[in-house]
Amino acid sequence: MNAHFLLDPSAVEIVSAKSKQSILELLAQRFAQSYGLDAALVLDRLQERESLGSTGFGRGVAIPHARVDGLRRPVAALLKLEEPVDFAAADALPVDLVFGLVSPETSGVGHLHALAAISRLVRDERVHDALSEAPDAEALYGLLANAADRDAA
Repeated sequence: MNAHFLLDPSAVEIVSAKSKQSILELLAQRFAQSYGLDAALVLDRLQERESLGSTGFGRGVAIPHARVDGLRRPVAALLKLEEPVDFAAADALPVDLVFGLVSPETSGVGHLHALAAISRLVRDERVHDALSEAPDAEALYGLLANAADRDAA
């Protein structure tokens, strides 16, 4: 899908969440189910990163990210929220699109390239609007796959 991260179709989901904490918990569960990672470890690392400052990107998007052992390359997940949730973003807007990223513990530049790739996707107005309007997880994944293919071309 993307040269910088793997996004499995099973890692894309529309969910209901009431708080930043519940979003992080759902994200950790999604990484566990889609990539075989330890949900408790992923949650711990995501919370550790959030304690340094919100990963609320702006424009209704958050990009929680962390590094864990047991991966060969960065992996991603996307949660579209049924209702926006406060994520303490810099622009103070609640989020409804949450891209999670988990990279290998020793990943340095690779982690940064993956974050940049996700950032480019959500800054593209057409992609952002299409993701916000997508009716289901299959449509979300298809939009991301098409956007990633365009970026690679």
